[in-house]
Amino acid sequence: MKDKKSIIEIAKQTIKMESEAILNLSNLLTDDFADAIQLIYNSKGRVIITGIGKSAIIANKIVATLNSTGTPAIFMHAADAIHGDLGLILKDDVVICISKSGNTPEIKVLVPLIKSAKNKIIAITGNKDSFLGQHANFILNAYVEKEACPNNLAPTTSTTAQLVIGDALAVCLLDLRGFSSNDFAKYHPGGALGKKLYLRVQDISSLNTKPKVKAQTSIKDVIVEISEKMLGVTAVVENEKIIGIITDGDLRRMLSKVDDFSKLLAKDIMGANPKRINLHAMAIDALEVMETNDISQLLVEDDDGKYAGVVHLHDLIKEGII
Repeated sequence: MKDKKSIIEIAKQTIKMESEAILNLSNLLTDDFADAIQLIYNSKGRVIITGIGKSAIIANKIVATLNSTGTPAIFMHAADAIHGDLGLILKDDVVICISKSGNTPEIKVLVPLIKSAKNKIIAITGNKDSFLGQHANFILNAYVEKEACPNNLAPTTSTTAQLVIGDALAVCLLDLRGFSSNDFAKYHPGGALGKKLYLRVQDISSLNTKPKVKAQTSIKDVIVEISEKMLGVTAVVENEKIIGIITDGDLRRMLSKVDDFSKLLAKDIMGANPKRINLHAMAIDALEVMETNDISQLLVEDDDGKYAGVVHLHDLIKEGII
């Protein structure tokens, strides 16, 4: 049984070995990489990515990355392809074959079939002199000197290299397409990541109540308004414009300092010139304002500067923005 120090050392060696292999990939890039990118970018079809074993798992991940960044892609298992799934490949599709050795039986059967259909083949392989390397139109060299596995058998460093090349492909294509954060949001409408990119302040504040009082409103009525609207805050408004804010904290501080508040008005305890945000601003920007100013509520105004509601920190937490 190895001690903790030995276990950590093995982990460090694994990370070191794989990081060095990844760094070396930049030395293996040739014009084939740029040509492959241009081929995919100019193609009217999709990208079909195939492999077998661990390479098939990497192929699935690259497919997911391409799809989410604007390049239509489909996974095709190499073994299934030669048993009926070859029909997935259409005339204008570009095929990426992933194989460390480039000499697996499935690849040797599959590659000639793809070439006979006149589809272009991009190889991601660690052996450019292999069957796959010799028959591909473009070679993306994923050579690694050794697997991180102590027996140099289990695909570890090699699959990491394949994955990195896939990411490089996706990022280059993303850049060529001018794929923006707005585009990303369209492909990722669910989850916290997507919401950070498309959710606006109005989407949240419109669901809340809209507490407001006037400068001359009595403290009693201010307390009632804050209690009824349940946001821990109320805007102080004149002519539909925000002139101040009163929070639960303001009320607590007032009670600790004043014995008789029956004659106090909203204007006497409100905070003037409160932080506010436009209703069309991104929700993530509202969070930044709250964090910067150490506040939990933010008043919202429309394009004319009129009071439009409240966005609360709890709203952002509920939506997964935080």
